Parts: sequence; C-alpha cells; structure tokens
Amino acid sequence: MNLTSLFQPRTALVAAVAAVLAACGGGGSSSPAQGSGTLRVALTDAPACGYDEVNVTVERVRVHRSSTAGDDDAGWSEVVLNPARKINLLDLTNGVLEELGQTELPAGTYSQLRLQLAGNGAGAPYANSLVLSGGDGSEIPLDTPSAQQSGLKMNLGLTVQPDELADVVLDFDACKSVVKRGNSGRYNLKPVVSVLPRVRLDALVAEGYVAPGIALPTTSVSLQQGGVPVRSTVPDVAGRFVLYPVPAGTYDLVVSAEGRVTAVMTGVPISGTSRTYVTPAGTAIDPTPGTPRLATGLVSIGGSSTVPLATVRATQVVGATTVERTSQPADADTGDYGLSLVTGAPEFTAYNPIATTLSFAADGTQAGKFKLEASSEGKAPVTADIDVTAGDVDTPLVFAP
Repeated sequence: MNLTSLFQPRTALVAAVAAVLAACGGGGSSSPAQGSGTLRVALTDAPACGYDEVNVTVERVRVHRSSTAGDDDAGWSEVVLNPARKINLLDLTNGVLEELGQTELPAGTYSQLRLQLAGNGAGAPYANSLVLSGGDGSEIPLDTPSAQQSGLKMNLGLTVQPDELADVVLDFDACKSVVKRGNSGRYNLKPVVSVLPRVRLDALVAEGYVAPGIALPTTSVSLQQGGVPVRSTVPDVAGRFVLYPVPAGTYDLVVSAEGRVTAVMTGVPISGTSRTYVTPAGTAIDPTPGTPRLATGLVSIGGSSTVPLATVRATQVVGATTVERTSQPADADTGDYGLSLVTGAPEFTAYNPIATTLSFAADGTQAGKFKLEASSEGKAPVTADIDVTAGDVDTPLVFAP
C-alpha cells in the first residue's frame, strides 16, 4: 500500500514522488557489521508562516559511522539525487512524504547525517526560494550560509542491519527555517531539520479533526513533550490532520488557531503498532474564540550592536502542563520579532480512547498569559512573562553580553 492511497479516503493529498539514488563511498576506519543493509530517506515538513511556497533543492544525503568525520574523511556513504530535486516543503504536510529514495550501504551504526542543498545561481529560477502569501507570486531567493556547502549536519544514531531496511524521515520545519532580513526584501535559509524514525504506515500516527472554521493554513496542530513540539502540521480543507511519523511515547496535542484560545489534549499515546485517533467519530476540536493580540519587540545583546540570530517563542500554562503556542525567528537584520497571540482562557481535556464526545475545560487562571523565550546559539535563553488581556504588548528581550 502506498502513502497516497492510505491517506486519501477523506481527502486528496499530494503524492510522494519516488526516485532511486546512486550510492558511492563506504569503507572507513571502523569495521562494519558483516553484510549490507538498505537506508531509505524521505522528507516532510511542519507548518509554514505566511508563505505560499518554501522551496529547497536537495542534491545529496551523506551518512557516516563517525559523528566527528570531516568533509574529506574516508568512510562516507552518499546518496545522490541526479538531477537535484526542487521540493516545495508546503506540499509535505498531513503525513505526506517526499521519497528521496534508498540505497544499499555497509551494515553498521551510523552517527552522522548531512543534508546537502544546491546553491542559488545568479538569477531565477532559484534552487532555494519562497513565495509570499498575498504577493505577486514571484519567487524570492533564500540566501544560504556558505557553511552549508558541506551539508547540514545532524546526529543520527541509526543502525543498519544486514539484509534489512533502515527507514528515516527528515522533518524540515519551513516556518523556523526562513529568517526575514529587515525591509530589504531578502530572506535567509537557516534550516531546522530533525531526523525521525519511520515504521509501518499504520503506526506512529495521530489523526483527528479540527472544526471547519479553523481549517486554515494559519492553524497549527502539534504533538509536544515538555512544551517542545515534536511533530506539527496544518489541517486540510476538511479540518483533518495527520501527524506522522511520531516517535512512540505520550504527548500533549496542541491546537493553535488565530483568534482562538489554545486547546490542549493531554496524554495522547503514540504507538509503534497502531494508529491513534484523537477525536471521536463525528467530532472536531473547536477552541473558543478570543481577541487577537500581538507580542512584538526587539531581540538584542546587551552592550553590543550585533544582531543575534534568535528564535522567539510564546509558551502558555494550560491546566497542569506547559505548551508552545507559537514560535518564529527574529529578523536577522534588525532583531525585531512579532508573534500572534490571543486573549481568553486556554482549554484542556484528557485523551480518552473510548470517548464519544469532546469536552474541554477552561483554565481561567491563565487567560491572556504567556511566557516569551528568546534563544540563540551560545547564549543563555532570555524569558519574559506577559499578559495580553488589555492589548498588544511590546517586550525587549536582551541576551547577556
């Protein structure tokens, strides 16, 4: 059964495209297990923010058994897309995967993975680009740091067994990977990618519905642990959402929609053997309306004119748990940030596998209250508590020198 046929009974989704990759390399200083196995790699995406397209062009995926191997060290196994493939990440939501292919390689444990993207040429069409929502439809190039020429490095920890298939999915978060640069009309590509396992298509899946009124590209549905999103998506036009693949465990399901309070379902189990349905048949998550608010400000470093490359997120306590409401990179040139929040009491309920209805309780003690957190590599996070009940708020976030 292919992925498209599995997810099509209620809505049509973009099909994953398969391609066979050529392999080279192998060998290395550590001895591999006897025989060879197969590595299969796919690409997927979390929600985006204000874009109709976020395009990346993948050239190759490299893996190595050493986590410290350099670009020119022996022992790399390499999967090459020939020709390189341009992929719109926004096509890859609700469980849709872009199959990058598979290749045979020596059995053993691989500790490092590198995703290598093509660079942009002098003019359109661009290898890496975006199209703004509500714009004229033209492609805007994404500037790629020169350090990425050797590939985006990720820790892997994947064991390839002899005569078996090792399956991984690269989760490329388009929203957190695009960084605005002031009013210049330029944007940086700062890839945020995680590696997820993939098993049977009827496992490691959460499925459900949100109400038609919030079945919009601006609505985010995520599974979180400790206030950190592990997997996110947007609902389709019917309100259906599919989160896949998700590592087995217990999660908080968080629905964040513009003009609606935060809705949280705690204790959602994800199994390696079956699919989890979070909304009973005929029901949908429909958070209570609230008043939209903005949290704005400037991220800076105390005593310095250097603008930090920072990400700002807003978390909220709901019931007995803390969840992320929204997150966005600060402007790379100015340090400005802007987050869309909402007044009103957040709502929560507990997952119940035998429930026939949904009933959310309001947490009135947390109405309009959020915590802002700015993070930047090499800096201790900066936080600030805010209350948007009375109106928009402006909060500077200053890193220690």
